Amino acid sequence: MNDSQPNDRPAARVVCVAGDGRVLLMHWRDPVSGATLWEPPGGGIDPGETPLEAARRELTEETGLPGTAVLDRWLPVHRDFTWLGVRYVKTERFYLARFDGTPQVDPGAFTSEENDTYLEHGWFSPAEMAALPDALEPPDLPEVVARITLPG
Repeated sequence: MNDSQPNDRPAARVVCVAGDGRVLLMHWRDPVSGATLWEPPGGGIDPGETPLEAARRELTEETGLPGTAVLDRWLPVHRDFTWLGVRYVKTERFYLARFDGTPQVDPGAFTSEENDTYLEHGWFSPAEMAALPDALEPPDLPEVVARITLPG
């Protein structure tokens, strides 16, 4: 697949918010382009799976956090990015998960691709997110976080 035929594989992500308002981001390195980026945990929706089920499964696989923490509250987020030489143009559901404190993250069920591309994770305030030296994906992530965490 090349840039003239974007991939629109359905996916879902989870905005994990700690008790102090910081957000969990995963740090990845694309071995094809060499680019590094930070994004919320998440991934592809498997056949027969709902977006919420996928978000819950991906959260547990990528972070070890309980999928039950993912609320049925989401925003549609436009994505346009290239990963492993494939351009993705699609709208993904970004779900909300809230935690009382800052839970321990233990990525334990990565795919082989994730094992090869994962660098680290961290909890960041919106100001810290904006100051990260590597790309945020999506670039408007602080706005997405602000919108999904609004009361109501």
